[in-house]
Amino acid sequence: QAIRSINRCNETMTAEEFTDMVFNKIDINGDGELSLEEFMEGVQKDEMLLDILTRSLDLTHIVRLIQND
Repeated sequence: QAIRSINRCNETMTAEEFTDMVFNKIDINGDGELSLEEFMEGVQKDEMLLDILTRSLDLTHIVRLIQND
């Protein structure tokens, strides 16, 4: 939620819905935990998830604000 408020992400799903979607898609062994390997492999295989994460973590406008001050 904090990242979304900082970077003005316009996703319609809540943070909880996003988290559920991530686990449903890439928790391969179904243990309720994501290893780094599961996460990396899952994100690389799912273009929609990769796109959402890329947009969510884009902080270029924050860097510009800092540089202009």
